Amino acid sequence: MLPAKPSDRLVGDPLAQQARWLDTYRLDLRIAEQGRVISVGDGIAWISGLPSAAMNDLLALEDGSQALVFDLNRDALGAMLLRESSGLTAGMTVRLSGQTLNINATDELLGRVVDPLGNPLDGGGAIPAGVRQPLERPSPPIAARDFVHEPLYTGIKIIDSLVPIGKGQRQLIVGDKGLGRSALALDAIINQRGKDVLCVYVLIGQKRSTVVNTVDLLRAHGALDYTALVVAEASALPGLKHLAPFAGCAIAEYWMERGRDTLVVYDDLSTHAKTYRELSLLLRRPPGREAYPGDVFSIHAGLLERSTCLGAARGGGSMTALPVVETEQGEIASYIPTNLISITDGQIYLDADLFASGFRPAIDIARSVSRIGGRAQHPRVKEEAGRMKLDYLQFLDLEVFTRFGTRLDAAMERPLKRGRLLREILKQRRLAPLSIEFQLAWLTAFNDGLWDQQAPETMADALEQLRRCLTQSPLNLTQGREHWSARLAAEWARPEPAA
Repeated sequence: MLPAKPSDRLVGDPLAQQARWLDTYRLDLRIAEQGRVISVGDGIAWISGLPSAAMNDLLALEDGSQALVFDLNRDALGAMLLRESSGLTAGMTVRLSGQTLNINATDELLGRVVDPLGNPLDGGGAIPAGVRQPLERPSPPIAARDFVHEPLYTGIKIIDSLVPIGKGQRQLIVGDKGLGRSALALDAIINQRGKDVLCVYVLIGQKRSTVVNTVDLLRAHGALDYTALVVAEASALPGLKHLAPFAGCAIAEYWMERGRDTLVVYDDLSTHAKTYRELSLLLRRPPGREAYPGDVFSIHAGLLERSTCLGAARGGGSMTALPVVETEQGEIASYIPTNLISITDGQIYLDADLFASGFRPAIDIARSVSRIGGRAQHPRVKEEAGRMKLDYLQFLDLEVFTRFGTRLDAAMERPLKRGRLLREILKQRRLAPLSIEFQLAWLTAFNDGLWDQQAPETMADALEQLRRCLTQSPLNLTQGREHWSARLAAEWARPEPAA
């Protein structure tokens, strides 16, 4: 016969407490399951007993550690540790907690750094209780979704004009290490300042110095006020690194379901896939291609399918996803990148040769695509960018022939010169987001040939002159093209004032 639960005991006078306990005591049969740790190591615990345990059930261990059921076998349970004490050893008892995995989602997470369980990592104190949001859940049904119809501006010229992103889109950032993948994502977050977009930045398996630098960078640019960070450091348990993107997605889902526009960055899913492979091999699951388990595709698909644009009946919120994936020596056809390319709505490909030549951001237009972002692009920007892209692609083809010393006629010299000018225009330094009005202005000026007589090395000064012009007398997107063309032509004909 088991005593009453601790919650049934009353605080106060011991005799009165005992009398009331006897009055409320019921003679019932109470059955509780209890398991035992068989072995533990590398973030994995094997547990015997607990016959009613199911996948993703939370387990409470005798020493205060916490684990999640991750594998069901006939003789034992495989669980990944979420919290591990120094005294955890084989032989300890385990019981079902009766809870599922969730995270505390609230507006108080803005400006905070938390782990995948919602525990603060920034020393800022406890986070007030909000809504318990499940980490894993089905994606919204088709009937609840709407078409991607609003643009999400990153402030990066080459993206907003040639590879546009819409709110609710899943746009992959792919490239080798050190080419600026995280820089693109950070620039996109910084550009959301004042645009009523809440951001979630998920750091998976990153060094602590990288985490600190990211937090300091966002704080310096005022982006921490509308950004929550979910961090699973390189030294964290594999279970926490596996859950990190799901925790970030759950937080963004909380805001999306309340009609807000959100942007979530997963940096990066290559590390996440390696962590999932590690857990699967430790749990003795059969390996597949490159030793990854066979369900690694469905894991990422289930995560990214939750990013969408909800219909008006569901509040009209959106979640835009920017997953980051790493390639090795530019091999875009390797297993994890190809999986993610097939799941997402397009990719931004960073090329090592472009980076080495000084073209920053090193985005390869020929291998970058946005399958649905063009639908959300502003009609004026879409029209001007289409004309410019044809010129640029023609230039890239012609430039190949010039490398072999091929003699070109005079008619080909103009496209080559304009292409070299455009290459200089598309260069952009980090942490310098540009407004969409400025981007439409330079697109119009280039298409109208106002810069055809400029030398490539003077384009940076020309763009700065254009920026000053728009700062003093702004243009807006509602004005027609004729007004923009006349205004830019007049400004460019005006001599530059003496210093």
